[in-house]
Order: sequence, then C-alpha cells, then structure tokens
Amino acid sequence: MLTLEYKLDGKHTQYAAIEEGIRVMQFIRNKCLRAWMDHTDEGISKAAMSAYTAVLAKQFPFADNLGSQARQAASERAWKAVERFYADCDAKKPGKKGYPRFQKDCRSIEYKATSGWQLASDGRHITFSDGLGVGTLRLIGTRNIETFPEQQIKRVRIIRRADGYYAQFCVEVERQVEHIPAGKQLGIDMGLNAFYTDSDGYTEDNPRHYRKAEKKLKKLGQRVSRKKKGSNNRKKSRKTLAKHHLKVQRQREEHAKKLARALVTSTDLIAFEDLQVRNLVKNHYLAKSISDAGWSTFLGWVRYYAKLHGIGCVAVPPAYTSQVCSGCHAIVKKSLSVRTHCCPHCGLILDRDVNAALNILQEAIRILGHRTTAAP
Repeated sequence: MLTLEYKLDGKHTQYAAIEEGIRVMQFIRNKCLRAWMDHTDEGISKAAMSAYTAVLAKQFPFADNLGSQARQAASERAWKAVERFYADCDAKKPGKKGYPRFQKDCRSIEYKATSGWQLASDGRHITFSDGLGVGTLRLIGTRNIETFPEQQIKRVRIIRRADGYYAQFCVEVERQVEHIPAGKQLGIDMGLNAFYTDSDGYTEDNPRHYRKAEKKLKKLGQRVSRKKKGSNNRKKSRKTLAKHHLKVQRQREEHAKKLARALVTSTDLIAFEDLQVRNLVKNHYLAKSISDAGWSTFLGWVRYYAKLHGIGCVAVPPAYTSQVCSGCHAIVKKSLSVRTHCCPHCGLILDRDVNAALNILQEAIRILGHRTTAAP
C-alpha cells in the first residue's frame, strides 16, 4: 500500500466544514463503541456495528451529512479498538489490556473506496460530494496521483495538522526496486552518543532534533501557560507551539527516511536489535533522549526499504549483544559507562558499540543459516 500526501488549499468556510466532519466522525465512532459496551453480554459483530451507522444517520440529521462510506470508516475505527482489546486478552498480555475508550481528539475524516469524493482529471483538485459542503479543494504536492486508476485508491483521508489540512491517498500497488548488489553485510547497534554504529566501525551522528529545539519549545510553552484559558491569544500561542513540535517531528522523520534509504541501497543484508522501545522509555533518565533519537521510526523505514529492495533484514534478540565478545564469544560483563570492550580471554579491544554490531551481524547470519537449512 502506497500513501501519497498533499496539502489542501481552500477557503475558511471549507475548513469549517472539514472541522464539522471531524466532529461527526468522532461522534459516530464513540456511538458505535457505546453500542458495543451496552451489548457486551449478547455480543455485537463488525457487520452489526457498520449497520448501526445507518441508524445513527436517521436519528441525527447532522450525522447524515457525512457520507455513508465515511460513517462506515468511523465504525471500523471503533471495531479496531475492540479487536485490539480482545487480542490482548487472548494473548494474556500482562498489565492493562487496553479497554476501548471514547475518543476526544479526532483529527481526520476517512472515505472508503470512491464514494463521497471525486478526483479531477488533472490530479490537482479533489471534490467532496457528501452533505458536509466541503466542495472542491486544490491539492498542493509533487506526486502524480492522476497516474493511478481510481479503482486502486482504496482510502482517502483528510487530516488536520498544526499547519493546515492534508489529503492522504492510500493506493493499492505493488512496489519493487531493483537492488544493485553491494557485496556487503552490516550489523547496526542503535545508541544515544551516536545514532548508530555499524559492524564496519562507522558511526552516524545523533542529530538530537528535540534537544536543539528544546529551549525554543520551553519559551513557547511558557507563553501558552501565561495566556488566559479559553482566550483567542491562548489558541494562537498553542498553534505556534504545535507548529514547532510538528517541525521537530518532520525533521526526525526525514532524517530517518534518508538514512534508512542510504543504508539499504549500500548493503545486501542488514541486522539490528529487536528493541522494545516502549519498555526502554520507562527509564526516566534516558526516556527523553531515546524518544528524541526516534529508533522505532528509523527501524520501521529500514524494514520498509529492505522489503522494497528485496534484501535481507533481520531483527535479532538484544540480550547480551554488548556483553559477549565478538572474537571468542566469552561473556565480558561491563556497565553502561564502560565504552570500550576489552576481552581478558582473547585480548580483543574494540569500541563497545562496534563489538555489539559485530555480534548482531553474526547472530543474524546464524539465524538465516538455520532458516535456509531447515527441513520443508
């Protein structure tokens, strides 16, 4: 699935109509969730929840303004929350199981298939034809959405962000890039001093986007706190703060994307630790730095580009990658403050992260060997 995004250019009345649609989307999603809560003993199916949206459209005239496909997409959002809850219960996930909650911060409208919207032949305008009154909006972007048949466009979303409204097109297409063999295999160890260190000894600097913008964000946050709650000045200050947070987010995303693409195109096999970032950020001393690094975003793009290029991409268990000697495989205990690996058994001296990257690569090759020699 390929997602193409454009910024929407329209009038203030059209933006107000989009906001009304977002509120209706949230209303229908919460109503469907309430119906599930009221019928947990009897049980309610996904189809019944989807059919319930038609009942809501008859009961509430403002809900009827939203297209039928968008109403069904809202019910699907409610059902996904229910499915996640059931899946966590079946898997006996420790702690809270994620019981579905009512949404209060919806920021998007979603249309299924080709109902409720129409793309212009030039690929630069889109018209929404449901009862919201959004009308025709101009698409600002460089991608050519008009080259794809409308049958391949499975979803269209309108998303509100701090700097405006955006349209996303979810296109069903199979992408494959011809990979030029580089004759190189790499293991990478994610870190905080350096963004990552590979098994060849190369270290990528950590950009620390949030840390660099933290002083400015702090000042903007103080401005918001000084404004009277509910005032227009507070809304303006909040919008300015949100724009700066969005800028940091985009910097982190673009850095991860470019780095992952360059890494994949220059190697034939990539190995990395299967990090559970959700658990790592529970360390309150390192949580901000880990979140600022954006490991999950980067590794997600590595997986995506590796699949696109058809090369090996292996996530290995992270246990003992820093403690094991890459030369003789003996355990050499060391604290986090010790940055050099010195093996008393074989005499190997390496940077701690390089040693870990070598162990990650060796483990990935071992895993791939087991897969290729396993009986069918």
